[in-house]
Amino acid sequence: MARSEFLPFSWRNLLIPLLGVQLSAALSISADNSRHDSTSTSRKIEKTVPDYVTLHAPLVWLHSQDPFRPADILEHVRHTTPMVHMEPVRGLPQLDLDNLALLNKYWNNGPVALTANGDITKLPTWLFGETPDESGKLHNATSCVIITVDRGSGDLDAFYFYFYSYDQGANITQVLPPMNSLIEDTEHGMHFGDHVGDWEHNMIRFHNGNPTGIYYSQHSSGSAYKWDDKDLSVENGRPLVYSAWGSHANWVSPGDHVHDSVLLDYCDAGQLWDPVSSAYFYDFNSDTSRLTSIFPPGTEASTNLTSFLYYSGIWGDFQYPDNHPRQKIVPYFGLKRYVSGPTGPTTKQLVRKGLFPDHPETKSLLQWGVGIFMSLYPCCFRGWRAWISGIVFIGVLVCLILGIKRSLKWFRSQNEGYKKISNGEDIPLRDLEYTEDVSLHHHD
Repeated sequence: MARSEFLPFSWRNLLIPLLGVQLSAALSISADNSRHDSTSTSRKIEKTVPDYVTLHAPLVWLHSQDPFRPADILEHVRHTTPMVHMEPVRGLPQLDLDNLALLNKYWNNGPVALTANGDITKLPTWLFGETPDESGKLHNATSCVIITVDRGSGDLDAFYFYFYSYDQGANITQVLPPMNSLIEDTEHGMHFGDHVGDWEHNMIRFHNGNPTGIYYSQHSSGSAYKWDDKDLSVENGRPLVYSAWGSHANWVSPGDHVHDSVLLDYCDAGQLWDPVSSAYFYDFNSDTSRLTSIFPPGTEASTNLTSFLYYSGIWGDFQYPDNHPRQKIVPYFGLKRYVSGPTGPTTKQLVRKGLFPDHPETKSLLQWGVGIFMSLYPCCFRGWRAWISGIVFIGVLVCLILGIKRSLKWFRSQNEGYKKISNGEDIPLRDLEYTEDVSLHHHD
C-alpha cells in the first residue's frame, strides 16, 4: 500500500502539482546542461591550431657532431628525482606530465629541482635523446611544445620550444683570444656551464595569418629578424634554425657565432629536425595565465597534458656547491663546470611587446667588463696597438694624477682664507691717516 494513501486528499492534490513543477525544472536544467555541453564541445572542436602556425613552423638543423639530441619530455621526468636543497622530496606519487605541478607546493626557501638519477659525469644514455630520421621526424620522443598567444587585432605569437636532456657548455677551444690565454686548462678540455635539461625556443609573430618576424633564443639573450630580412633563410615558407653544438642555442645561419662577447658557438647543417612533427600544442590566455590544449586540424584530441607547463621549478640538477666532488671551477673567472638547469616555457615571457623579451637578463659586472675589453681589443689591444695604448694610458694617468694634485692644492687654499693677526702691535689711527695721505699725494 502506497504511503500517499495515508495522506489527506487535500495534501495529495497539492503534491501532484509540486512534483510536476520539479519534473519540469529538472527537464529544463537537463536541456540547459545539454546545450552547455554541446557549446563546450563545439568550442573544443573549434579550438584547433591555426594552420599557419604549422605551415611556417621552423626547421632545425642539429650540429653534425652534437651527441645531445632532442629528448622526450616524459622520459626526462622519469629519469629524475625531485629535490630541494639536494634532499629528495618524500611521499610523492609517480610523476608524469599530468601531475608535475604538484611539486610547486614543496618550495622551501629554494626551488624544486628535477635532479638526474645517477652520476651525470658518466653521461647515461638517456641524456643523449633521439636522433631524427632522414625526413626530420622523431618516432619515440615528443620534444617540442608549441604555445600560441593571441595578442588581439589580428596579431598572434607562436612560441616553438625545443627540449634536450643535456646542455654541454663551452671549453677552452671556444674562448676567443686573448681571454683564452688567461684560462688555465687544468682539466684538459673541460666544458664549463653544463647543465641537465635544456629549453630553447623560437617565436614567430603573425599578423592576419602572415609571419612578420622571428626571435631566436641564444644563451642569456637572443636575436630577432623581420620576415623579409636578407639574413633569414626560409624554405617553403619555413624559417631555418641552426642549433649550436652542445649548447643548442638557435642561430640564423651556419658557421661560428660569438656570444657573451668572448665565446663561440659552432653551427652546421648536420641533421634535420622537424619539431612540429611530434609536439604538444597549447593556447595561452594572457588575461588569466591559463593554458588550454589545442590540436592540429584533422587530428583527434588525444591528451590534455598541461600540468608540466605549470611546474615552476628547475628541469635539471641544482648547481652543485664548490666543495661537491662533481664540481670544478675555472681559476680567476669563477666559471663552474655544472650550473643549474633551466626553468620551463611559461617563464620565458610569453607576453611581450616586441620580438625580444621585455625584460632581458641582467649581466654581471664580470660580463660587462669582459664585453668592454673585447670591444676595445681589436683597435686598442691587439699586437703593436697594445704598446701605443699602454703609452697613451700612462700619459692619461699621469695627467690625471697631476690634475688631481693641482685641484687639491687650489681647494685647500680656498678653504684657508684670511687669518686674523693676533700678536701684532696696535697701529694708531693717526698713523693710518697719515699713510693714506702720503699715498694720495704720491698718486698725484
